[in-house]
Amino acid sequence: MYVLPGFVDMHTHLGGVPQQTPAEYVLKLWMAHGVTTAREVAAGNGLDWTLHHRKRSAANEITAPRLAVYPALGTDREAPITTPDAARAWVRRMAEEGADGIKFFEAPPDVLKAAIQEAEAQDLRTAMHHAQSGTARYDVLDTATWGLTTGEHFYGYPEALFTERSIQDFPDDYNYQDEGDRFRYAGHMWQQAAEPGSARWNQVLDSLRALDFTMDPTFGIYEANRDLMRGRRAEWHDRYTLPSLWNYYKPSFENHGSYHYYWSSNDEAVWDTHFDLWMQFVNEYKNRGGRVTAGSDSGFIFKLYGFGYIRELELLREAGFSPLEVIRSATLEGAKAMGRADEIGSVEVGKQADLVLIDQNPLVNLKVLYGTKALKFNKSTRQLERVGGVDYTIKGGIVFDAQRLLNDVEQMVRTAKREAGIAPNADLKLPAE
Repeated sequence: MYVLPGFVDMHTHLGGVPQQTPAEYVLKLWMAHGVTTAREVAAGNGLDWTLHHRKRSAANEITAPRLAVYPALGTDREAPITTPDAARAWVRRMAEEGADGIKFFEAPPDVLKAAIQEAEAQDLRTAMHHAQSGTARYDVLDTATWGLTTGEHFYGYPEALFTERSIQDFPDDYNYQDEGDRFRYAGHMWQQAAEPGSARWNQVLDSLRALDFTMDPTFGIYEANRDLMRGRRAEWHDRYTLPSLWNYYKPSFENHGSYHYYWSSNDEAVWDTHFDLWMQFVNEYKNRGGRVTAGSDSGFIFKLYGFGYIRELELLREAGFSPLEVIRSATLEGAKAMGRADEIGSVEVGKQADLVLIDQNPLVNLKVLYGTKALKFNKSTRQLERVGGVDYTIKGGIVFDAQRLLNDVEQMVRTAKREAGIAPNADLKLPAE
């Protein structure tokens, strides 16, 4: 068999009320795909709830990866944080309550800077989704200079590369609160940035590298924008996606990430170019010694927990990472980004026994890591077979049978289908199908 360090998913959400995804369902899908550490960014179900699951995981009371909890700025507050002093006080409270780090979206610059600096003072790591509502006032180079440790997704990077403008060229009737607008025109951001290899391109890359900044690109969560059919018809949906989550994915004004109201071939072409430029930037950062990690952000936009993480590894490969570089991003680089490389991230004496065992070589084909395994034509028998699938996920020396975990999830889905009036073996369909 082949042995790898346990995988680190750097961008996760532990289910949610709108998706009606129970924690057990999410946790078992992660573990079935070799994820032994998950960084929960936002604590969307509440800080106490998320910390409770972290505690139960640490005590091995539940089947779950190790959890690192990064509550979003303002979590467990009714009023927004509007002053630097309030931001510092909130960060100190999060540290006292046991948070591992802080997640940011958007805030006034003085508030954001104070919170980042206080987090560093409290020895908390930080992550940020640079929401477009804030990037007119700061980009990833600004926040990295303030002390931000990881940048999520792609927002904030193109803005740091603008040379002919300082704000993205939005249409006059653009509405950020309409996610159709938000995501359609987000695909135009890299096309407005400095060209690969230009002076500005090199300056930003070198500056971020000098700051020891970590990129967590989460390519996969946006993949449906360049190929909607692939996202909708991924082969694992019918067997492993809960009907409530499937309903959450369908176009809706209420659900986050459910914005493909009438997604066009033109939209996909723009996003395809967006991916090309984005991937060049991330790959070049890695080539210059910059740290790049693997994060999935599953639970939105047709991405399923666990499966979405393996797809992220494939997309790192597409970006230009060698298979070994992909595995390093999925393991040791994530551990370093969280300040835990002395405990996890590699197979070494003295570290936790977090391991992934599989009977196929993932360096030959990353697809063997999927719970649905990889298709292979057997030339001897002339039969089509499925090979691979994680056999065992080992967390802290405790062995979990990955196939049994997948069977548990499949049974949850079959039960949920019955309760929803759907035949257990029925395919999931959108209302118009």
